[in-house]
Amino acid sequence: MIDTLKYLLGSAGPSGFGSKSTAEQVTENRADLRSFTAIITGATSGIGAETARVLAKRGVRLILPARSVKAAEDAKARIVSECPDSEIIVMALDLSSLNSVRSFVNQFNSLGLPLHLLINNAGKFAHEHALSEDGVEMTFATNYLGHFLLTKLLVKTMAETAKETGVQGRIVNVSSSIHGWFSGDAISYLALISRNKSHYDATRAYALSKLANVFHTKELARRLQQMGANVTVNCVHPGIVRTRLTREREGLLTDLVFFLASKLLKTIPQAAATTCYVATHPRLFDVSGKYFADCNETSTSKLGSNSTEASRLWATSEFMISRGPKAAFDLLKAP
Repeated sequence: MIDTLKYLLGSAGPSGFGSKSTAEQVTENRADLRSFTAIITGATSGIGAETARVLAKRGVRLILPARSVKAAEDAKARIVSECPDSEIIVMALDLSSLNSVRSFVNQFNSLGLPLHLLINNAGKFAHEHALSEDGVEMTFATNYLGHFLLTKLLVKTMAETAKETGVQGRIVNVSSSIHGWFSGDAISYLALISRNKSHYDATRAYALSKLANVFHTKELARRLQQMGANVTVNCVHPGIVRTRLTREREGLLTDLVFFLASKLLKTIPQAAATTCYVATHPRLFDVSGKYFADCNETSTSKLGSNSTEASRLWATSEFMISRGPKAAFDLLKAP
């Protein structure tokens, strides 16, 4: 009850910010960001677009990868109209395609740019069962596996940038409190819904992908420390906001639920605040492997804190991107 009241009132936590804080507020007076380069996925609308707008306003050079280049160009135009001096590069990327991820990274590397921030924001909620071109359930492929490969291929550049500039790199994975809705064996369920649509449940699949983001953060933080890389990784729950993810399912019930929950919903500027805080605030120097909501560190689900499961998903993910998902799923079936 007390936590709910604090949320509704927007009471500040230990960070000095709370649920009502906006992305602009948490990045105020950050002139040092003018030397930064950031890649932000899913920046054509919603929380990602606001994250991009605010970081551009603070002087960050932006790389906006998107499946629809036109949508990304439109997003760029909106930002430039407000921030004429901003530097924004639009590139093609379909996160559900491992080949597209590899192609994007090759093109980015060819630019010879540094990389200080990687914000894995893009998200998909597939109401109907679908498979990626690699044979992976579409929500998982987009929300997690594409970001896993993207991050893996960019970590070297981030570590080199940090070493050359002395500025700590930061990776932010956008998860959701819905990760706590998943129970059971993550890898077995992924294999099941990637092979058989009759077992598909859209909400459970989405929760699985968000749990995978939490696992990724936990295991990557451990590996970055092991590497001695001056790069951190954290994940965030942005809060509940009516973005395109939820607008895709319209109807009386949906509208009624959002009306009743309106006092709990965040505006898009408020929802982008935690991402921007974790990506930029000096308070989080050397903080890694943590989970944030309302601009303050909080706890994941019990399953989300399981280091063994995080390591297991990492190993399976490595196998999937190197040998192919089908080989990984066949291995699970082997006696």
